[in-house]
Formats: sequence, structure tokens, C-alpha cells
Amino acid sequence: MSDTQYPAPAEAGAPQEPARRDFLEQGVKLASGAVVFFAGARALASSGGGAPGPKDNPFGEEYDWNEHRYAYVIDTKKCIGCGSCVRACRAENDVPDGFFRTWIERYIVGPEGSHVDSPNGGIDGFPPASVAFAAKKSFLVPKMCMHCTETPCVQVCPVGASYRTRDGVVMVDDQSCIGCGYCVQACPYGSRFLSPKTHTAEKCTWCYHRITKGLKPACVEVCPTQTRLFGDMKREDDPVRKIIETERVAILQPHLLTEPNCFYLHLDKEVR
Repeated sequence: MSDTQYPAPAEAGAPQEPARRDFLEQGVKLASGAVVFFAGARALASSGGGAPGPKDNPFGEEYDWNEHRYAYVIDTKKCIGCGSCVRACRAENDVPDGFFRTWIERYIVGPEGSHVDSPNGGIDGFPPASVAFAAKKSFLVPKMCMHCTETPCVQVCPVGASYRTRDGVVMVDDQSCIGCGYCVQACPYGSRFLSPKTHTAEKCTWCYHRITKGLKPACVEVCPTQTRLFGDMKREDDPVRKIIETERVAILQPHLLTEPNCFYLHLDKEVR
């Protein structure tokens, strides 16, 4: 893979200065202030985001985020658990050791029980596992931020640092984030963490710095089996759009009504 196709990882944002962070954290604890903050966060979410989008694509034209609406498809039958996606994500986004923006879970299922694990996020593959029941099937499920349309993380952010872009990507402005962790707790998919480097919330961005230049997310780029697919729902001929519109896709935890934009093919009922 050439350098021009696979840019270097974006620099991690700097943590907020202690005085400003302490002031904001105290402000969040006040009930009246929290009401104002929450209202502001919802207003930012409805307006399409609180931070500016990228300016240019590789062709020198202005990037218009109103012309795109991104979606992601994962085919669980194709995943071989090689860990290439997790390694590529770590390299591309400078993910801290011990944390993951995307990871792979292994499910071992039988009539008498089930076992779920994700050794080191699946970054090194999956060693043989022994279970205390008769296993009938085993499969692998890649996971990450679901980039929900109705985003719990955005709704609880007290300072508007979490937002949804107009092209459908849920992001974190690390210059505004105060590291309160509310969004980490609110995410029902476990996709967020507080970075030990920046002390701000971090998560999958679908490699926003790449997709706004016409490239694929790093995890999609390196997947050897096409388990992971990324597309644009505003393009009528897009393969991902065709899959979502014509095949039986599923989403995680549909009862939560978060309207994820990450869809699964062949999703087993054991997966949560």
C-alpha cells in the first residue's frame, strides 16, 4: 500500500489546560448549568455538528458534507479474525495501547451455554479456546462505534464536544471535550473510552480524515476478506447502499432506537 493511498495517522488532540478543565467540570456539577449545557448539546446535534468539516478533497475541490451520507456493512460470515483491521486502526489513528476504536469478538455457542471473548481486541488473532459445554458453533463479530442517528452520546455531552456531522459521522471535538466521561457511560455499544494521552473521549471516526478525501477507512482498506464495507447512501450505484436496501441486514440492540448506521449481514441472535 503506497503512502499516497494510506496517509500517516492524524495527530492526537492536546488536553485542555487544568484551570479551564477544573472550571468546566465544576460547572457541569451544578444542576442549572447542566440544563443549559444539555440544551446546547442537543442544538448542536440537530444543526449537524459543532465543529467545522474538512475543507478540501484530493482533487482540490471543496468538500461538501451535504452531498454524502455514509454507512457501513459488516458480513459476519466472512470474518476470519486475522486482526488486520484492529492493527490498521491502531496505526492510522495512534490508538493508545490497551484501548480500541474497533475490535473483534469471538462467540462460542452451544445448547448449554455460550462464551464470548476478545483477547487483546483480536489484534493478534484468536488462540484456541476451551469451554465447559458442548460447542455447536463459533463465529467472529467485528465491532466499533455504530454512528447512530439518534445518538445518546451527543445528547449527554454537557459542552457539545460530541456531535454528528451532516454526512452522518459521530465525532468528538477534543479541543472542547472536558473528559467528564458522560458519553462513555451513555454509549450502549461500549465504543468510547477516555484517552490516557489526551484525557478526552476517543472513538471510531470511520477515519474521517480519509473518507473526506475519497479514501476508505483504514479497517476497510486492509480487510482481506471484504468483511467490512463502507459506502455512501447518496450514491444510487453504491454497493453498500444496494446491500442495505435489498438484503436482510440487522443492527445491534434495535430496541434502543438509536438508529445505527453500521449494519450487519448474517448477524446471529446471540450477539448483543
